[in-house]
Amino acid sequence: MSITWLIFETAGTIAFALSGALVALSRRMDIFGVAVLAALTAVGGGMIRDVLIGAVPPRALTDPVWLLLALAVAAAACAVFSFVRLSRKSRRVFAFFYNLSDTVGLAAFSVTGAAAGFYSSPQSRFVLPVMLGLLTGVGGGVLRDLLAQRVPVVLKADVYALASIGGTLAACAARPFLSGGQTAWLGFAIVALLRTCALAFGWQLYHPRPRAAKKSPVERNRPKG
Repeated sequence: MSITWLIFETAGTIAFALSGALVALSRRMDIFGVAVLAALTAVGGGMIRDVLIGAVPPRALTDPVWLLLALAVAAAACAVFSFVRLSRKSRRVFAFFYNLSDTVGLAAFSVTGAAAGFYSSPQSRFVLPVMLGLLTGVGGGVLRDLLAQRVPVVLKADVYALASIGGTLAACAARPFLSGGQTAWLGFAIVALLRTCALAFGWQLYHPRPRAAKKSPVERNRPKG
């Protein structure tokens, strides 16, 4: 296990565990619900990745350090939350930390997923690394949102999956020219930058909507009220 992989796996686990815990707390779940959402968000995407490349049982089940790390983050989030007085300012702070942790987790796990694709099938230049990066990056968040009875963020708002795809595509394209560590950092930076810009500038993908029906002349001239 390289130091770069360890850095991103640790950062992604902590970040996604925090985002899962914050979602659970916002839904007023008990401590068990917080732990479940934190752990599932942190290791869910990686488990999907491992199963797809044939690494079974998944790393999260054979090396419990990642699961324990997620549970520790959940416990810390519960402890801090119990001392917070809810106000408009505190809600903005929670929203900031949720977006920050979700962005870091998406970027970190997109990189580790792509790296798993590189090493499991070196002859695959783009499709496998990009798909594994995408599934690792968004898988845990999708499971989190489904358990919290929310439409997954990846399906409705912001440039989310597109950020993961953009970063992993850039990493794949740069792989022949850069070292493994440089490629990973490049992919991480692009995913994080795209996601941050989407949040800052309100970037949205196209939402198909039906055209409004035309009013007849009688309806247009009808007095209001």
